[in-house]
Amino acid sequence: MYIPKIYEENRVPVLHEFLESYPFASLITMGASGLFASHIPMVFEKDGSDLGQLKCHVSRANPHWQNFSPEVEALAIFQGTHHYISPTWYVEKQEAGKVVPTWNYEVVHAYGKLQAIQDHDWLMAHLNSLTNIHEARSPEPWHVGDAPEDYIETMAKGIVGLEFSITRLEGKWKVSQNRHERDREGILKALDQLNTESSRSMKELVRSRCPVHSGA
Repeated sequence: MYIPKIYEENRVPVLHEFLESYPFASLITMGASGLFASHIPMVFEKDGSDLGQLKCHVSRANPHWQNFSPEVEALAIFQGTHHYISPTWYVEKQEAGKVVPTWNYEVVHAYGKLQAIQDHDWLMAHLNSLTNIHEARSPEPWHVGDAPEDYIETMAKGIVGLEFSITRLEGKWKVSQNRHERDREGILKALDQLNTESSRSMKELVRSRCPVHSGA
């Protein structure tokens, strides 16, 4: 993707943390029928390599697992916080009017050679890992073993695993770094006034990436 230097994030630990924080991804591949996308939760694992690996699964009825070219890199897109930014929030709007709307966002692209996996042990280990991660905060976590074994076996036959070792990671945090401090102050004030979950998240992100120094 296009990443101006001012928005680039290439610290691997930061990118890894993002993959774990926003695990629902868009998996995009190229196959005989062209581009194909599936929107699925992924599990990031540190496997001893520099960048780690991604694991997921799709329904056996989903043609994605049969309809990709293994020699062509797959792309997994992970999107985090995003928010519309109005030009009315800028001081520049009142002074010169030379402003336009934009959208702030954070996103990570992961690339690798995808492979389909039908091995039973791999699938069960993946399902346990995926479940344990997302049930961890529940007061009464559900475990794969809580369901009848024959039921789980039947359900597992209906899915196919997908994985790739990450060969490239790209991170882009576009959060008003290109605006001068007074405009960023206006952005923070407007986001604070909106007081929605997404505006609060973007406010904290802008603050963390481009601190505003107010006062004397």
